Amino acid sequence: MRFDYDIIVIGAGHAGCEAACAAARLGSPTLLITMDMNKVAQMSCNPAVGGIAKGQIVREIDALGGQMGIVADRSSIQFRMLNRSKGPAMWSPRSQSDRTRFIENWRKILDETPNLYMWQDSATSLVIDDGVVKGVKTAFGVTFNAQAVILTAGTFLNGLMHVGSVQVEGGRVSEPASRGITEQLVRLGFSANRMKTGTPVRLDARTIDYSQATRQDGENDFHHFSFLPDVRSELQQRPCWIVYTNNEVHHVLHEGLPYSPLYNGQIQSVGPRYCPSIETKLVTFPDKDSHQLFIEPEGETTHEMYLNGFSSSMPWDVQIDALSHIPALRNAQVYRPGYAIEYDFFDPRQLTHTLETKLVNNLYFAGQVNGTTGYEEAAGQGLIAGINAHQKVQGKEEFILARDEAYIGVLIDDLVTKGVDEPYRMFTSRAEHRILLRQDDADMRLTPRGYEIGLATQERYDLMVAKRNQVEDLVQFARDYSVKASIINPLLEEAGFQSLKQGSKLYDLLLRPQFDINLLANFIPALEEKINTLEDARKEEIVEAAEIKIKYHGYIQREEMIAEKIGRLDKLYIKDKFDYPSILQLSTEARQKLERINPETIGQASRIPGISPSDINILLVLMGR
Repeated sequence: MRFDYDIIVIGAGHAGCEAACAAARLGSPTLLITMDMNKVAQMSCNPAVGGIAKGQIVREIDALGGQMGIVADRSSIQFRMLNRSKGPAMWSPRSQSDRTRFIENWRKILDETPNLYMWQDSATSLVIDDGVVKGVKTAFGVTFNAQAVILTAGTFLNGLMHVGSVQVEGGRVSEPASRGITEQLVRLGFSANRMKTGTPVRLDARTIDYSQATRQDGENDFHHFSFLPDVRSELQQRPCWIVYTNNEVHHVLHEGLPYSPLYNGQIQSVGPRYCPSIETKLVTFPDKDSHQLFIEPEGETTHEMYLNGFSSSMPWDVQIDALSHIPALRNAQVYRPGYAIEYDFFDPRQLTHTLETKLVNNLYFAGQVNGTTGYEEAAGQGLIAGINAHQKVQGKEEFILARDEAYIGVLIDDLVTKGVDEPYRMFTSRAEHRILLRQDDADMRLTPRGYEIGLATQERYDLMVAKRNQVEDLVQFARDYSVKASIINPLLEEAGFQSLKQGSKLYDLLLRPQFDINLLANFIPALEEKINTLEDARKEEIVEAAEIKIKYHGYIQREEMIAEKIGRLDKLYIKDKFDYPSILQLSTEARQKLERINPETIGQASRIPGISPSDINILLVLMGR
C-alpha cells in the first residue's frame, strides 16, 4: 500500500476527475480520494453537458488534452448545436448524456490512467506545516502524504439538503456531507460562506402523456465535442419533450410559498440567478402565465426523466400537486422530489491564477468550492489546477490561460479578480473577445499549449496541424480562384441581387451572406474537386472552419488587434512591487482592494471592481519611476 504521492485530489466530481487525470498523465503519482468510487463524475443535476458558453469550455478542455469531451461524446443520447441562428461566436454544442454511461466511461479512464490511484474514504482535514500543505487525513484514520493537494469537494462541505421543512445532511441525495476541512481552513484565515443550488423532480417516463408534449429531437451531423474524429456515441438517440406550466400550477405553488425554505427564512444562502427554482420564477416574474419546462431522458434505457426548469425545495406534496396540473404530467409517477442544497465555498479572490491558495502553499481549489456552478466550469478549473499542481511539484513554469485565449481563462480571471456574490455561471457575454473564442477553433488555440506541456498527445497535435493546413489551403484557394460572371449571375438573379458585370474571386463571393462553400461547389467543379481532396473523416469540419475564417475575417482581425493592445497591460507585472496602503494618491477603495488581492499585473488590477482608470494611471506612473 502506497501512502506517499506527489499530488492528492479530494473529491471525484467533474473538477476532481479532470485534475487527477491531468496530473497523473503528466507524470505525477496522484491519489484521488472519493466517498464512492462508483459515482465518479456524477451528474448530480441535469444529465447534460455543454450549452451556451459551457460547450465552448468542453471543447477547450478537449483541445488541451482533457477528458470531458471524450466522455460526453461516448455517452451522448442526443446532440444539438445551440444558437445556430446567430454568428459562430455564439454557436454552443450541447449533449444529453446517459448518466450511468457517463460515470462508466470516466471510471474506465481513471482505472486505465498510469500514475493514478484511488482511495474510497472521506477527507476530514489537511496536514499543513508552516504554511505548506503536506497531506490529507481521512475518516478511517489514514494519513496520506503529498507535495500538493487539490480540493474539489463540490457541494459536500457541510452540505445540507432541504425538501420543505425537512433538512437532511448530505452533499447529494443519499450521500453524506463532508465535515472538518472548512472549519480548519477558516481557522487558518480563509474566508468561507454558503451558497445554494437545487435540482428538480425525477419522473417515470411510462406515466407521461407525450401526446400533450412537444417532441424535440437532436441533430445528426458532424458536430460533437472531441476533436478526435473516431470518438462517437454508439447509444440509441432519444428525444426530449417540451411542456409548460399554467395558472393552475402557479396557484398551487403560490399557496405553497409560505412552506418554501427559500421564502420562509430556512435557507439564508444565495442561489444561482441563471438557474432559478420554479418558486423563484413565480416571484421574479409574477406577470408570466407559463414557464417552459423540458422533459429530458436520464439514459438510453432507463425510464427516469429529468424535469428541467422545475428545480424546487418546496414540500414534496406541493411539488407533486403542482405537476398534476400539467396535462402531460397529470398522472406522472415521481421517483423523487426536487430539493435544494446549501454548501460551503471559499472566496476565490484568495487564489492565484494557477488556482493555488495565497494562504497555504501547494494547496489548490477547483470547482464549486470556488463559488461556481456547472459541470463544465468545474471541469475547466480542475484541469488547470491539476496541470499547475504538477508543474509546481516538478519545478516547472505555471500554466495560465489568458482572457483572449480561452473561456477557461475568462472564468478563472473573473473568479480570482472579481470574486463572486452568487454562483458563477459562464456566458458568452462574459468574454470580451468571444469572436476569438469560438467552439470551432478551440484546437487551433489550445492544442499547441497542451502539447507543449505534455498533456495533449502527439496524435492530437498532428490532427490539429493537418486540419490547420487544410483550412488554410482551402482559404488560399478561395483567394486565388476566379469565378466567371456567367456562372454566378444565375444564382444572384434567382436570389434577387444585381448581376456581376465581370468575374469575381471566390473569396469575395463567400463574403456575401447568401453564398456558402457547399452551395457554390454545386456550380464550380474546381471547388467541388478541392473539397473532395480534404480528409474524409473531417471534411465538413474543415469546410466550416474555412468558411468562418473567410466570412468573419474582418471581425477576427479587428478583435485580435484589440486583444493585443489590452494584453500589453497583462505583461506589466506588479505583484509584491507596491505597498498599496502607503500610496495616498489612490482612492481608499483601490488601496484596500489592491492590498487584499495583490494582482499579478496591471491588466488584472484594471479588472478589479472599484479600481478606476485614474488608479491605473497612478500605478503606471509609479512603475515608470
